[in-house]
Amino acid sequence: MYLTIEETAEYLSLDVSYIKQLIQAKKIRAVHDGEQFLIYKEQFNNHLDQVEKMKKMIADYYNEPIPEDPDIKDED
Repeated sequence: MYLTIEETAEYLSLDVSYIKQLIQAKKIRAVHDGEQFLIYKEQFNNHLDQVEKMKKMIADYYNEPIPEDPDIKDED
């Protein structure tokens, strides 16, 4: 499935101008049909999977309890 630049920006939650910069830098593959650029949606699957893994890893890190420090002594 192909998306326009605007649809791609919405799909990736990025700015349209940033998507255009990525196309010009050839970091996103796109096809020009004479009127507009069309971008293949499936090329972002790996990126979106990595983003989800990173979000889960950060959430797990913040939910991990802080271990007690064995060097702390009760001074009372």
